[in-house]
Amino acid sequence: MSPTIYAMVVVGAVLFGIATLGVLIWMAFDANAGRRLRRRLELGGAELGDNFDGAEHKQLLEGFARRGQSLDKLVDKEGETPRLLAQAGWRGPESRLIFYALQGLVPVLLGIGVFIGVLSGGELFKAPMLYAMIFAAFAISLLLPRIVLRRAAAARRLKIKREVPLFVHLMVLLFEAGLSTRQALASIVRDGRGVLPELGREFDSAVRQFDTGADTGEVLRQLGDMLEVDDLSNIIGVLRQVDRYGGEVREPLLDMMKLIEERRSLDLREQVNIISGRLTVVMVLFFFPALLIFVAGPATLSIIRTLGAVAGK
Repeated sequence: MSPTIYAMVVVGAVLFGIATLGVLIWMAFDANAGRRLRRRLELGGAELGDNFDGAEHKQLLEGFARRGQSLDKLVDKEGETPRLLAQAGWRGPESRLIFYALQGLVPVLLGIGVFIGVLSGGELFKAPMLYAMIFAAFAISLLLPRIVLRRAAAARRLKIKREVPLFVHLMVLLFEAGLSTRQALASIVRDGRGVLPELGREFDSAVRQFDTGADTGEVLRQLGDMLEVDDLSNIIGVLRQVDRYGGEVREPLLDMMKLIEERRSLDLREQVNIISGRLTVVMVLFFFPALLIFVAGPATLSIIRTLGAVAGK
């Protein structure tokens, strides 16, 4: 089997496995569709088994998830996965089940790909190359889900960072209206979901903890430590200090907002400088030669023709 065909087979196996996992997830969690179909069959006089509601498929997913958790413990020695799941917004049991099921399914798919390559009897799958491919497949199967999780967490942290300035202005308005920290956060969760979708989700869980009697400062501290967004952590520090010691909150928030804006201005300048350097390289490699040909090309051709005519005489 040629490497190209083998790569196509492995990619096809991975895509087939992911599609199968998606179907299992849909069948396991689409309980409403199961109930509707159950009612239809009962009206038609047919009997429906107890396992149609997705229990068997959910058990299969849970089996993959348990294997995925076991594999995740080999990589995650410091408990980073729960924090990354929270940063990515995958707090629900279904989201965690899907992630760990993928963690357990990817090694199976890559193992099937290597086994197919061994059966093909190609030169690529003979010792010692076979051992290297087995090790590479095992390493990729462990790291690939975590890479996807890290990218999802980083993308969501960036979204939260972009929502912080608007969050500060809303908090200032709510404090000026006479609301406390808990009331302001509850108002943002209740009325600000449209403008602060990510922060609204995060503070929703915090407000629920407030309702159960949790300490405001401790809940906010845990939220800031978990999300690891510097701008939000600074704002949360101000809110905790005001909630604990009292005092004016408007001026500290506005001062912190100025620092955030200055920091973002410096970041934008740095990005502009980087982009300018890249555009200079692009211009030197592509635009400048074309411009040189356009400007100096006719004169160069004229000189060549003149020298050719002189040499011909």
